[in-house]
Amino acid sequence: MVKTTSKLTFEEYLEYDDGTDNRYELFDGELVELPPESEPNSWIATCLMLQLAQLIKPRLIKTHSCELQVPGNPQNRYPDLVVIREEHLIQTEKRLTITLDMLPPQFVAEVVSPYKNQRDENYRRDYVEKVQQYQERAIPEYWIIDPQEQLVTVLILNNGRYEKQEFRGDRKSCIG
Repeated sequence: MVKTTSKLTFEEYLEYDDGTDNRYELFDGELVELPPESEPNSWIATCLMLQLAQLIKPRLIKTHSCELQVPGNPQNRYPDLVVIREEHLIQTEKRLTITLDMLPPQFVAEVVSPYKNQRDENYRRDYVEKVQQYQERAIPEYWIIDPQEQLVTVLILNNGRYEKQEFRGDRKSCIG
């Protein structure tokens, strides 16, 4: 955790610059440095990006670079893959951050890092915490890609709640 002299608001966080390329989450006003993405997770996100780029404008697809302001703690997330809206291209010219006063992105995908069990932090972050935050943020579609279980969980927003479908073990996918 990076210590600052006082707790930061989200607006102050957006202005923060430590002169590095480090990414941070803002948790209770404190900066928490994020570890770099693992190569397997980056590869899966890239495979998904290449597939999506055949269907939608590639410029709308962001991997590991789009920051989302979300309700709760932490106050921001860096999803593995985000499909932004056309208006986000103009709104995020200075910083690729989609704030709460903007429409949510169209789609988010997260690749789950290895975990031991359902109490593990990696599991809880993607399957519990982000589901709640993305649902509250009204993100229309959220995919949880779990290489360990060979499982893709697709969550579609319907009347403010996510409805879940699971897909397992497609040999044509990037997961296996």
